[in-house]
Amino acid sequence: MRRLILMSLMMAVSAAGFAADQLNGSTWKTIDDKTGKPRAIVKFTEVNGALSGTVQTLLDKDATRICTSCSGSLKNKPVIGLTIVHGLKPVSGVNNSYDYGSILDPKTGKTYKLKGTLSDDGKVLNLRGYLGISLLGRNQTWQRAN
Repeated sequence: MRRLILMSLMMAVSAAGFAADQLNGSTWKTIDDKTGKPRAIVKFTEVNGALSGTVQTLLDKDATRICTSCSGSLKNKPVIGLTIVHGLKPVSGVNNSYDYGSILDPKTGKTYKLKGTLSDDGKVLNLRGYLGISLLGRNQTWQRAN
């Protein structure tokens, strides 16, 4: 009986971590929703079931290089190396869906709630950053870079 409970627990933990693992270690080309231009490469890492995304490279020559609009400890920090996605988690029971996160816009210094879906082929990440309710926000489509 204990063995069955232990195996069930291990499977549950494994299943909970699996969804996050789809993005864990992956890199994405961010596409500006207003200009359609690629802006940066962001790499996801997973810790305790939550994903973070860190800027690896800037692709747009006009991209903000220093987070002058950021506040607190992020003020005037280089955008490369900046973690802009925090706390993104897989939605339980819904394949390829993520929620509960936040995203920082280095251009404005504003932080938005974040949710998204990964395409079935794993090559496109559709994200929605919003304030308050999801209706008040912006969509971005990121393309897998690796």
